[in-house]
Amino acid sequence: MPKAYWIAHIDVADHEGYKGYLTANAEPFRKFGARFVVRAGRGNVVEGAFAARHIVLEFPDYKSAIACYESPEYQRAKAIREAASTADLIIIEGYDGPQPGD
Repeated sequence: MPKAYWIAHIDVADHEGYKGYLTANAEPFRKFGARFVVRAGRGNVVEGAFAARHIVLEFPDYKSAIACYESPEYQRAKAIREAASTADLIIIEGYDGPQPGD
């Protein structure tokens, strides 16, 4: 079964307020087996325009990724995030098929 991912692009307006989101999201992320793959590290936009922060979270599967987002724990964290930032977020199933050269 392929893994699933949250891919988020975030602009933080209130850095102090956003710290509350970082604390609040730990519980649901742990509960649903999330693992940070990308967490706002150094980047270079080579095409298009993107937000200042980029996040990729890996989940064991698509069902877990959706369940985390819909959970009461994450919805509480989301309310904190929305007060401090704007975001685009996609939940997407990973690919577990043939690769180039296979």
